[in-house]
Amino acid sequence: MTDRSNGYDLIADRFLATRSDIGVEVVRDWARALPLGSSILDIGCGSGWPVATTLAEAGHRLAGIDPSPTLLAAFRRAVPDADTAFEAAEDSRFFGRRFDGAVAVGLLFLLPEAAQAAQAAQAALIARVGRALHPGGGFLFTAPRIAATWRDMLTGRVSRSLGEGAYRALLAGAGFHPPRIIADTGGNDWFTAVAGSTDRA
Repeated sequence: MTDRSNGYDLIADRFLATRSDIGVEVVRDWARALPLGSSILDIGCGSGWPVATTLAEAGHRLAGIDPSPTLLAAFRRAVPDADTAFEAAEDSRFFGRRFDGAVAVGLLFLLPEAAQAAQAAQAALIARVGRALHPGGGFLFTAPRIAATWRDMLTGRVSRSLGEGAYRALLAGAGFHPPRIIADTGGNDWFTAVAGSTDRA
């Protein structure tokens, strides 16, 4: 059976033990720009800490999807009022709904290892997010702004950033306004973009 969690369910205990709050200041600033009570989809939500918990504390309503049963159980404990689904980002039913915001932290670059497949999978996910957001909705995700390939420290699997130019093109193609890129205190890059005012098919 294919592991839809990209190896993360097997190392879930290590992931939970090493999770840090680096980047939480970026999440807080992004949350302040959304109307109170916004509905936010956390794609690849993991344990919920610190991203979803920060958003919930800011007064927003969360929905979380993750293909790791261990991490999703932790998410449900951390954000008990959230709507959740044991699903992979590639084909979640939650993309048939509409949200005011979406976050994808540490996810895009984990999608399929082969270069061509990775580009297609990341493009498809960004397009799905664009269709799932209300006009003016916010999208926040992490990925190195430099195109790069590396092995994930916990799973040993290949990760692949498409780089700033490719992400800007994919976001534009999905109807987003040009993104801003923010570096957190740990040197991680966060892309934040706003969905356009025209619904896309």
